[in-house]
Amino acid sequence: MTLLTMQDVEKIADLARLELSEAEKEMYLGQLTAVLEYADRLNELDLDGVPPTAHAISQQNVMRDDVIEPSLPTAAALQNSAWHTDDQFAIQTVL
Repeated sequence: MTLLTMQDVEKIADLARLELSEAEKEMYLGQLTAVLEYADRLNELDLDGVPPTAHAISQQNVMRDDVIEPSLPTAAALQNSAWHTDDQFAIQTVL
């Protein structure tokens, strides 16, 4: 069963901005058809009762409590800076 035509391969190549020779088009027609036929086999699976998922395993964020802690003193933060003015980092103007 052929799922793709030569016109499909030419359109895909055009979208990918590829210039293919006739031999390459034939090769890709065979390869892309094989991939689609293999993917089509998934339709044969009995998936009744299987909930749709985005991941193979359950995912959840690992969050920590938001605890207020003392911050780094301004002098310590600025001690290795190349330039600083008025307790702020100074950088070159970027336009």
